Amino acid sequence: MILDLDAVSKYYGRFQALDSVTVAVQPGAIGLLGPNGAGKSTLIKALLGLVRLTSGRATVLGFDARRESRKIREVVGYVPEDDCATAGLKGVQAVALAGELAGLPARTALRRAHEILDYVMLAEQRYREVQTYSTGMRQKIKLAQALIHSPQLVFLDEPTSGLDPAGRDKMLALIRNLAQKKGVSVVVSTHILSDIEACCDAVMILGRGKLLVYDTIRNLQHSVDPSCEVTVDGDPAALCQALTAVGARCTVSAPGGLSVAGTTDLGQKVLEAARHSGVVVRGIVPSRTSLEDIFLTAVQEQAAAAAAVGATVVDA
Repeated sequence: MILDLDAVSKYYGRFQALDSVTVAVQPGAIGLLGPNGAGKSTLIKALLGLVRLTSGRATVLGFDARRESRKIREVVGYVPEDDCATAGLKGVQAVALAGELAGLPARTALRRAHEILDYVMLAEQRYREVQTYSTGMRQKIKLAQALIHSPQLVFLDEPTSGLDPAGRDKMLALIRNLAQKKGVSVVVSTHILSDIEACCDAVMILGRGKLLVYDTIRNLQHSVDPSCEVTVDGDPAALCQALTAVGARCTVSAPGGLSVAGTTDLGQKVLEAARHSGVVVRGIVPSRTSLEDIFLTAVQEQAAAAAAVGATVVDA
C-alpha cells in the first residue's frame, strides 16, 4: 500500500482539521475530494511531514510521517496549487535545480530535466524563462519538477487549476499515463469531479475532517441504487403509479418519459408494471451513477448525521 493511516487527527488550536482518519490506500490513481475546509490540504501536508499530526499514525510508502519525513520527500513528488516559478531561470534550469535539491548530481539532474521536459511536452520551451510561461506551461513545469527524481508517488494539488479545456485534457492525459504506463501512483486533490472521473481509479472523500468514502470508482457506482430512464407510449403517470406499488422510486421526467430507481431487477419490474398499466415501453436506458452523485450523497449523509447528533444533544 502507498498510504496507511490509523486514527490520524490534527488540531489547529481548537479547530479539528482531521478527525480520526483511518484508511489503507492501494497503489494507482486516487482522487482526493471534499468541500472547502474538509481537510484535504492538511492531509497532504501531514503526509509530507510539513505539519505535525496531533495524534494517530501515518506511513507513506512504509515510512513514518512523524519520524521519517525526509525519507518520504526523497521518494515522493509534490505539485502545489500555488505558483512557485523562480524568476530568471529557464525551464530546463528550474527543473534541473529541483533535481539537485532532491539529491541528484548536477549532470544527472540536467540530463533528467531534458528527458522530463520532453515527457510533459515542454521541449520547445525549455530555454524560455519560466516567468514568461503561460498558466498551462507553469502547471507542466511544476509536474516536471515533481518527477525529476523518479518518485514512486506524486501528490497533485489542483493540477488543472486555471487551465483551458485543451490544457486540462493534456494534463489529465499525463496523469493517466503516469499511473497506467509509468507505474507512478498519484493522489489528485481537486474540486473538479470530472477530472477525477477522467484520470483516477479510486477516490477518497473527506468531509469536516472525517473520511466519508474510500473505494474504487467502479465499486461506488455499482453500490448506488440502480436507475434507468424509460420512454413509453401511453400515460407515464400510470406506469409510475404501478412501479411505486412494487417499491420503486419513480418520477415523470418528460412527456412520454420517466426516471425509475430503487429496486432490484429494475428492467423486469418496468416491463411487468407496463403490462399491468397498459403502457407500451419503447426504451429502457440504464443511468450511469456519476461521481457527483456519490460525492453529494456522502456529504449529505454526513450533514444529516451531524444534525441528528445535534438534535439529540439539545433534547438531552
